[in-house]
Amino acid sequence: MVNPVKAIQNLYFETVEEMKKCTWPTKKELVRSTGVVLTSLAILTVMVMIFDWAFQSAVRLIAGMN
Repeated sequence: MVNPVKAIQNLYFETVEEMKKCTWPTKKELVRSTGVVLTSLAILTVMVMIFDWAFQSAVRLIAGMN
């Protein structure tokens, strides 16, 4: 049976080694990516609002609840 403390320790050291291999974005890249995400979120929000309004109007028209 594997010693659980050794297994956790091994996992930790392997994780640290893998994290050293990662490339992290610069501040400029991070700000730009954040802007893209927020802009996409705003566009998606507006699209959902428009579709919600359209479907709500269609259901009210079909149900006769003008």
